[in-house]
Amino acid sequence: MASADALLLRPAPGADYRAKSRLRTAGLTVALFGVAGAMVALVANIVAGVWSGQAGRAARVPEIDAWSFGLNTAAFGVVKVSIAIVLLGILRRLWLRVESVKAALPVLKAAPEGPGAVQTGTINTAYGRATVSSHAPKSLLIHRMARAMWAPSLAMGFMAVAAGLVLAVVQATKVVPDPELASDLSAWVRGIGFLGEGFLLSGISFLLGSILYSLRKGGGEAQESAGGAVHTLRMPTTAKLFVGLMMVGLMVEIFQFVVYLVTTTFDQSTVASYYAWLGPVREAGLGIILSGIVLALVTIGNVLGFQFSRIKDIIATGR
Repeated sequence: MASADALLLRPAPGADYRAKSRLRTAGLTVALFGVAGAMVALVANIVAGVWSGQAGRAARVPEIDAWSFGLNTAAFGVVKVSIAIVLLGILRRLWLRVESVKAALPVLKAAPEGPGAVQTGTINTAYGRATVSSHAPKSLLIHRMARAMWAPSLAMGFMAVAAGLVLAVVQATKVVPDPELASDLSAWVRGIGFLGEGFLLSGISFLLGSILYSLRKGGGEAQESAGGAVHTLRMPTTAKLFVGLMMVGLMVEIFQFVVYLVTTTFDQSTVASYYAWLGPVREAGLGIILSGIVLALVTIGNVLGFQFSRIKDIIATGR
């Protein structure tokens, strides 16, 4: 977990917030490579569609379909990696903002009126229930898991989609000389490629969980720096659903991978019937994870609104 935490890039005190983000530049560069790969696959499929009606070239269509599928899957994987890189840059910027607020808030806040003791407990806010304490909150189990798992998930996902691309290229060379082997390789390409996509989306989900951790921890530190009560939102329902959907979606991708491997032992007629429903299942798994990511973004927006409101209260009341 230490290596993963190092990449969370909490800057040293006094870091220049005006410096350009290298992570943002790297993320955009990687995204361009992903989009370029997807465009190559698109052009290849358009060519395959044209050639399918030409007697002399129709035999090449299965080869193009084989390697272009692997390339397209890998291209989407590369774009997901670029999203993860940009999210790392956002994490760094977030901590820069935390340090700025910690420096400014004690100066900006009003002098408190009445007794200064912190009344701990649970309160209701416009953004949900919150706990009141005198210190910044500790990380939750899900936060520790997110910080530990984002890097392995991204690494496994990238290796899986890369392996799928290699297998797709091999499959393209076996379509004519060895159709049976090509069919088996097709199952591997689809299964491992979408398993990789699932791991990549899970890595992005864990990074969003790390952002939520940073907001929780950083917001608590900023409030504590003002010398008053620390208000921390309890985990909202959207966050719990986010975690659940991510896990369910990843399980679906593991399931489709296993079933694809099992189909390599079936005859061709049986394989076709399995492929008819495995395609929608693998896409549904990714959709479930993406639905969880939407809820994570909703949660981040809610937390940001809560913390902005809390900072205004501290400045106005000194508490």
